[in-house]
Amino acid sequence: MSETELFRALADPTRRAVFERLADGEMNATELRQGFEMSQPAMSQHLAVLRGAGLIAEQKLGRNVLYRINPAGVAQMHTWLSRYNAFWPKRIDELKKLLREMDQ
Repeated sequence: MSETELFRALADPTRRAVFERLADGEMNATELRQGFEMSQPAMSQHLAVLRGAGLIAEQKLGRNVLYRINPAGVAQMHTWLSRYNAFWPKRIDELKKLLREMDQ
């Protein structure tokens, strides 16, 4: 899975909402669809994109399929974002300094 696939998958607001729901725990597709006005095939497509990006995993239990967040996908996203951790505090400090100078 590439970073591009990961962020492309989360670019869609519906997929972000599905991903956020899974943060509460495992769910099947029917449970995930609650509150959305979409068909089962549409939900399946969203789940396939999230799964393809490595953000979610599925577990088949008989005829049921449970979806959950894939820690490896989240770890990759965290690794990418952490590169910018050092960048923002420095930039914000520089902005504060500039604003103080402008006030004087």
